[in-house]
Amino acid sequence: MHHRAEIALHQYMEDAVQGKTEMSEETIEQVSYDVAEALHKQFGSGKKRGDFKLRMSNVGRPTCQLWYEKNKPEVALPKPTTFIMNMMLGDIVEAVFKGVLKEAGVRYEDSEKVSLDCGGTVVNGSYDIVINDAVDDIKSASDWSYRNKFESYDTLASGDGFGYVGQLAGYAKASGKKVGGWWVVNKANGAFKYVPATCLDLDTEIAKIEATVTVIEENK
Repeated sequence: MHHRAEIALHQYMEDAVQGKTEMSEETIEQVSYDVAEALHKQFGSGKKRGDFKLRMSNVGRPTCQLWYEKNKPEVALPKPTTFIMNMMLGDIVEAVFKGVLKEAGVRYEDSEKVSLDCGGTVVNGSYDIVINDAVDDIKSASDWSYRNKFESYDTLASGDGFGYVGQLAGYAKASGKKVGGWWVVNKANGAFKYVPATCLDLDTEIAKIEATVTVIEENK
């Protein structure tokens, strides 16, 4: 285990299996509210999927990928019909995981919107949670990704096509918090773990983000 909160979480889940827990109405209402908000976002936002905009969740991705998304959207493969359902699964996992954290006695600051100024271009986003003044992301993953991609910080960073490292760095810089890591939940079996971003160099990652923003904004 890499985070002391993991002990409290596993104890709470063990107690739940044995019928020793009772989730508070306050927590249930919060989880329900978060899921309802996700439903509105995913199914009723009125926004077309695929409209390009730099944001915390994509600014850490490869620059060439972002350039094509901005300038050549017509060549992109259409999103599958499973896309929104997959997004909803991630939202539900995040909402329930936060509820379990709270009931396990883990204190955290909830999601907040933050902005990062990159040479006049503002990149916005919302981090998931802050524990002990460190920003953490909550991710749901396939069984393969859980076992291989999220095995450690090094394995994640070595093939980070989704830009998770840059995303976390951006949240930390924008919020003035420390860099934490990723709480990862296996969608196949419910297993979870914490992957600390112990080797993340914040200055280096922010420099990468600023360089990416410059290229995309100048359309080089």
